[in-house]
Amino acid sequence: MDKFILNILDKSADFMAERPGFLPLLAIVFILFNFLLQIFPGTGWIVDSNLFLHLGLVIGILGLLIIRALG
Repeated sequence: MDKFILNILDKSADFMAERPGFLPLLAIVFILFNFLLQIFPGTGWIVDSNLFLHLGLVIGILGLLIIRALG
């Protein structure tokens, strides 16, 4: 089990080192998706909680920290 987790972490670190702008770009997509959901009424609790906005902000901040650590 430990080797499995270490293998996943190693592969994800290699992926992020090769594509440093992936997480901030993904964060922008989430934030824009949240904006589009705000336009359409009746989408429920996802719009009320701004789930994708908050998720995008967290992913963006973590992405910038990972870029700095791996760069």
